[in-house]
Amino acid sequence: MKEGRKTKELKELIRRVWERVPHYRAKMEDVGVTPEDISSLDDLRKLPFTTKEDLRDTYPMGLIACDRKKIVRFHASSGTTGKPTVVAYTRKDIKTWTSAMASCLSRAGVRSEDVVQVAYGYGLFTGGLGLHYGAEELGCAVIPASGGFSERQLMLMEDLGTTVLACTPSYALKLSEMLSQKKRNLKLRLGIFGAEPWSETMRHTLEEGLGITALDVYGLSEIMGPGVAMECPAKEGLHLAQDFFIAEIIDPDTGRPVEEGKEGELVITTLTKEALPIIRYRTRDITRILPGKCSCGDSGARIARIRGRSDQMLIIRGVNVFPTQVETALGRTPGLSCHYYLEVVGKEGHKDLHVYSEMLEHLSPEAEERLKAKALSNLHNILGIRVELHLLPPGTIERSEGKSQRIRSAI
Repeated sequence: MKEGRKTKELKELIRRVWERVPHYRAKMEDVGVTPEDISSLDDLRKLPFTTKEDLRDTYPMGLIACDRKKIVRFHASSGTTGKPTVVAYTRKDIKTWTSAMASCLSRAGVRSEDVVQVAYGYGLFTGGLGLHYGAEELGCAVIPASGGFSERQLMLMEDLGTTVLACTPSYALKLSEMLSQKKRNLKLRLGIFGAEPWSETMRHTLEEGLGITALDVYGLSEIMGPGVAMECPAKEGLHLAQDFFIAEIIDPDTGRPVEEGKEGELVITTLTKEALPIIRYRTRDITRILPGKCSCGDSGARIARIRGRSDQMLIIRGVNVFPTQVETALGRTPGLSCHYYLEVVGKEGHKDLHVYSEMLEHLSPEAEERLKAKALSNLHNILGIRVELHLLPPGTIERSEGKSQRIRSAI
């Protein structure tokens, strides 16, 4: 999209929320900004941030910017810590979402002749329907399998000739393990995995186990759902859907823009949403905007794969630790699986990190000690701190059919 058109859409967006959303107008008045102050894309940083708390404080529909009769669908994110965040869509929003997701899938290499098995959850969660509509828009045959019923998933893959699997990487790992125990005649060639951060180590494991190319898709319910950004087969970052979104990177502590190319928190503004436009939404996802052109030939904006969430970052003895770093270290240790979880033990200022990792096979005490020493060395090299490592027998950790819970409370 040309910058002039994007600026025009941004100005129209700000004018609309100023006139139709009292919550946004009040926040703008608090910082002394009016629609007349927005004349370029650079002026976006004058506007206040939107957070998940804004959505919860205005529950259920206080940020709606259209007539109620135009709303044709609601989705919602999980409300495990309180009320869910409700997201509304007009008919145009659904078409926009479908178009964005279809474009993402096409970029990934999905074609009309593919059979796409969607094993993301359906219902209020945006993952299932987002992938479903995008794949149908491309002319694919879609299997709306949803999550769970893993034996049936594998049966459908074999009997219906699934070529593309869409689910969380954690669930793909479970399916991969099941396939290692009972071989099937599959036609899988591509995996579209997202909804949680995952490492290059996990990518290698899934590609080896499933015999596919594994690509990362990014989105979040508050913004739209999946389809915000997508990897291409070059695997050089996720291409942003620039016709629909503006991305910024800020320092998560100060809220100020970071230097070009530096890592920080991703902030997204929606340009085209009717029902629930979002201005400068703090995603809490840590990434950076990548410089230059992708080797696929696209010169548009790309973001690096999500390293973690700022609200899930652990601070252990003054060192920032993301679960994906632990996953990378464990994945570099032959003999360990990608199944793990973390516990933080101790009081503020005196915290220790306990890593629980599952072995691929039962070992003698001597072999287990050698494996543990190698894993501890890898963890120290990547994290920069000493941790407590607990090796668990194969099959100990419960397999996930959705998002994995990597950080658990110590009992």
